[in-house]
Amino acid sequence: MGKKDQWTEEKMNQRVQSVLQLVKKQSPLTPKHENFCSNACVERFLRAKGDNVKKAAKHLRACLAWRENVGTENLIADEFSTEIAEGVAYIAGHDEESRPVMVLRMKQDYPKFHSPKQFTRLLVFTLEVAISTMSKNIEMFVLLFDASFFRSASAFMNLLLAALRIVGEYYPGRLHKAFVIDPPSLFSYLWKGVRPFLELSTATMVVSSLDYEESLEFNGFTSYPRESSLRFDPSSIKSTAEIGSCSSSRFSFTVSHHFDSLKPWYLTLTTDTSSSKVGPTASPSPLGPALISPLNARSLSFASSAAGTPSGNISMRKSLFPSTPLPQRSKGFESVKVNHPRTPRPSFLQSPAMFFRRDGHVSTKAEKSRESFLPYLRFYRRPYDEMIYRSMMRPPLGGLISIVKRRHMSVSQRF
Repeated sequence: MGKKDQWTEEKMNQRVQSVLQLVKKQSPLTPKHENFCSNACVERFLRAKGDNVKKAAKHLRACLAWRENVGTENLIADEFSTEIAEGVAYIAGHDEESRPVMVLRMKQDYPKFHSPKQFTRLLVFTLEVAISTMSKNIEMFVLLFDASFFRSASAFMNLLLAALRIVGEYYPGRLHKAFVIDPPSLFSYLWKGVRPFLELSTATMVVSSLDYEESLEFNGFTSYPRESSLRFDPSSIKSTAEIGSCSSSRFSFTVSHHFDSLKPWYLTLTTDTSSSKVGPTASPSPLGPALISPLNARSLSFASSAAGTPSGNISMRKSLFPSTPLPQRSKGFESVKVNHPRTPRPSFLQSPAMFFRRDGHVSTKAEKSRESFLPYLRFYRRPYDEMIYRSMMRPPLGGLISIVKRRHMSVSQRF
């Protein structure tokens, strides 16, 4: 350790002691408060307030009063037996840096049957369990908000803001990243208006689980119940139709034998040299499927009945029956250029936001969020196991079950 680092550490220790002295001046600390106000805890409050001793002391005193009001020392698992059984809030595991990953998976009707105080106690209990599972040098955790069960964007926004406010004010320096997964459609508009006023907005990202459906790295999750519910299961539907191909005079329509949830069929240009073929398919095209375009992608079934007449009666066919015009033959390997109709650019009065939007910035931001969530996708897809979550709870958080289990293990070890 260099002299500069040693001087910085000594200066930080002096600030920590100054904060503790200011806190003790108002009222003496209880043994539980002293255990909470460790040097690492006071340093996190100092960093949150920009190393301001007075502001950090005021913030720490407010946090201690809040913890006393909530009753964090009296929280046990028996109070949340229903939520733990349903997997409403739990610890899914630890990431590569040994940070605990918490999952909040609440339903639409949760705020109707639970008061804000009950939600606060459940969240604080889950946070305390996550902190108790941290290693010695780990101080941060990860939050996953599963919003797929919500249809109301405002209802989910209220829960999200309440959770982030508690984490930001009373657990400063603890949040590593927070991900909002599959929110309602109107959530993005509400999030844009609220985000500038939110303290933890920089650490919160909005992602969609559908962006990872075709990821080759996570094909093993298709056997999980939650993954299977979001995809098309071909085995559950008994089809009597015969899978194969159907061809017309110019195109062939083929259905593949392996189902794809997005596009189980494909359209190709037939290369049959039969004499019954008309148009560019009368001879093998060197360009193949490249000739298919909005101009020549028309079937003769929509043309007149004279489309099947010999080529010698073309003049009579044109004079009597108006038919769909056929494209001209392509000569050699010349590139086919198709002029598609262009969408008119909106004027400034119609859509001013179009002129100030930065597409590159948006795409880069979305790609960054996707890459950040990729290491935590396995925790989101992993099925919930109540016994594994209860095994992470240390007494007295685990309630009577953990206490009885621990006593039973100690007795069995004696004999």
